[in-house]
Amino acid sequence: MSDLPRKAVTRTAKLAALPLGFAGRATWGLGKRIVGESAELVGRELQQRTADQLFKVLGELKGGAMKFGQALSVFESALPEEVAGPYRAALTKLQEAAPPMPVRTVHGVLAERLGEDWQELFQSFDDKPAAAASIGQVHRAVWHDGREVAVKVQYPGAGEALLSDLNQLSRFARLLGPLVPGMDVKPLITELKDRVSEELDYGLEAQAQRAHAEEFAGDPDVVVPDVVHQCDQVLVTEWMDGVPLSEVIADGSEEQRDRAGQLLARFLFSGPARTGLLHADPHPGNFRLLPGGPDGEDDWRLGVLDFGTVDRLPGGLPSPIGEALRLTLEGEAEAVYEMLCAEGFVKESIELDPDAVLEYLRPIIEPARVEAFTFTRGWMRSQAARIADVRSPAYQLAKQLNLPPAYLLIHRVTLSTIGVLCQLGATVRLRDELEDWLPEFVPGEPGEKEEAAQA
Repeated sequence: MSDLPRKAVTRTAKLAALPLGFAGRATWGLGKRIVGESAELVGRELQQRTADQLFKVLGELKGGAMKFGQALSVFESALPEEVAGPYRAALTKLQEAAPPMPVRTVHGVLAERLGEDWQELFQSFDDKPAAAASIGQVHRAVWHDGREVAVKVQYPGAGEALLSDLNQLSRFARLLGPLVPGMDVKPLITELKDRVSEELDYGLEAQAQRAHAEEFAGDPDVVVPDVVHQCDQVLVTEWMDGVPLSEVIADGSEEQRDRAGQLLARFLFSGPARTGLLHADPHPGNFRLLPGGPDGEDDWRLGVLDFGTVDRLPGGLPSPIGEALRLTLEGEAEAVYEMLCAEGFVKESIELDPDAVLEYLRPIIEPARVEAFTFTRGWMRSQAARIADVRSPAYQLAKQLNLPPAYLLIHRVTLSTIGVLCQLGATVRLRDELEDWLPEFVPGEPGEKEEAAQA
């Protein structure tokens, strides 16, 4: 029944060929150096050719390869422009599409999971997929009660394919590092592997989506479609139209970009505070702009999809995040350092200069310092380059800092969201969102903080 297992050998061969291609280009680069071309020019061309092959292979595959590609795509803003430019379209395609599953396979899964008479559950069912992701694809349909729905069907053998691809990618993670300056790819792959079983469980996804749909019902800013039906390998939810965020990134107006950016930041911080869950897959394919916000049809709301990966945060985002941000903005080097030590960002065996740590953090939290901040690819690249430059104090300090497990997913989601904001080029009042949703960010005693937040 499954087409994925039959194609496993082909997929593995394509992935295995990547490091060989990297090695071949390294040899080619050495040859170019020998005949006198500059190291900088050769390095750029090598990076461009490597990115070209990587994204071409990832774009052809489902499973872990596509999951990795989607995770990597939100960091596109950090790539040097000469590398990022040619691949922007390819990265966007990764966020929105993948090769479709054969119709007979889709029908086979539906018959197995919903029963041989599965078609009676629908007034109509479109065999052509409306969207595809790393472990399943979505079909548009009309439920038996007349509601338009999205039917997510999991690829047979998706779990095995996902782990196989990620294991293969992890073997040459070091070679992928130069594609995104300042980012360590291996922990990203490890985390994706750790989340496989959770993402394959549509029961857990349905619970997370229902919690969000209930909390945000009637919200003026955020829309979450409700769950209609769920069983193994099949998830049916309300259909949601709208402008995909990838289209806003490519062709949106300044007004749409700014509104999308503001709402994306709002959802990042309000979601955990309101539901105890952090939506942990913030690539543009999972968001839509919907007309008809609080100020009428010319306004926009943010539609949110895909709750397969979430971080469970019963108390919302950890309180040290808001407090550390506030103390950094206030220049309290010693207090910030003590907090980082207490939370495990600085290991007990290491001693750092608190003032140096403060200087390292200040540029990163620049968007929280001002009333409104315009996120740009240039700003993102400058941050990545600062940390990636082996000669810089920031590089040396970053190597000594630790990322505690409890903050791993929060850190990636925050970075990913910032990457999307930079792709949008959005001007965002980030400070407003921090004050609204992180009580510890507001100065003063607990009672005063609550009054300030309400004001």
